[in-house]
Amino acid sequence: MKTRPLPFLFAAAALAAVSGSLLAQGMGGMRGGMGGMGGGMSAPQPPADNPITPAKVALGKQLYFDGRLSRDGTVSCNSCHDLSAAGADNKPVSTGVGGAQGSRNSPTVWNSAFHSAQFWDGRARSLEEQAKGPLTNPAEMAMPSEEAVVARVKAIPGYVRQFDAVFGKDGVTIDNIAKAIATYERTLVSGASAFDTFRFADKSALTPAQWEGFQTFRAVGCVQCHMGPDFAGPPALARGAGFYQTFPRFPAGPLVAQYKLLDDPGRMAATGQAADKNVWRVPSMRNVALTAPYFHNGLVPTLEEAVRVCAEGGNNRSLSPAQVSSITAFLGSLSGSLPSQQPPKLP
Repeated sequence: MKTRPLPFLFAAAALAAVSGSLLAQGMGGMRGGMGGMGGGMSAPQPPADNPITPAKVALGKQLYFDGRLSRDGTVSCNSCHDLSAAGADNKPVSTGVGGAQGSRNSPTVWNSAFHSAQFWDGRARSLEEQAKGPLTNPAEMAMPSEEAVVARVKAIPGYVRQFDAVFGKDGVTIDNIAKAIATYERTLVSGASAFDTFRFADKSALTPAQWEGFQTFRAVGCVQCHMGPDFAGPPALARGAGFYQTFPRFPAGPLVAQYKLLDDPGRMAATGQAADKNVWRVPSMRNVALTAPYFHNGLVPTLEEAVRVCAEGGNNRSLSPAQVSSITAFLGSLSGSLPSQQPPKLP
């Protein structure tokens, strides 16, 4: 779904509730709206062919942390999406096998289960599809083929036993490897933020500066793109139907040039369509204060600077220092607790 700027809308962030044996591992329910606008968002829903089970979550967690899925055994999913570092790696671009450098910033994996499309350009329709990509990307885990990934996993008896138990006669396949990793990633849901607490429980949870920042966030047009429970677009998109915007919409500003925001063609690289030039999947604002540096190339170093860049490139506005400080304070209220994820014992 490709869209252009919408009328000012806002669907408030939702409260992550933890319950049950799976939810206790980090899965939460999201619900809400604000002032009658927007809707809610339920707990992450798996596709029909990949139901969540505790055994599959445990298997997926092992695979997520296991560097043996890379060519030289040194790079795991967690290397670039570090769960001790808010699910990213706080670098402009990540380093893969042999020191190879990626071309785009690693987005956080926390709350990625709520995205209807994955990657900066939305080229993966699901977490399952996304999980396959890095395995054979030469700048990431650099395995020569999906068949090589399967052979590597099949050579580890402990994995073979677990795959047989979880997936039955199919056992170890590339699809089942991706399904297990995606299942674990669906448990990576951050807890309630200060804004959630304010919205649903305690009107004193926001500081005056954060409340003022929320008003500024709306007034200057940030909600044209960053709406919905995850602040990443409408909450009810079909799987694979990402919420996209052209960025920068106003390419002539000095910050756009300074941070080279036009150098990457965006979604056009995936679709080959000229209309998708500089089109991107709108990223979530949840936990954004924890995931510097910013934008697809990771060249914007601070959240304050990211606010300036977004205003200039997105709305052709030059914000005052007070406005930047105000919005930054509000964005800090969107950080939720991140349940501890200790590396598992590997087979």
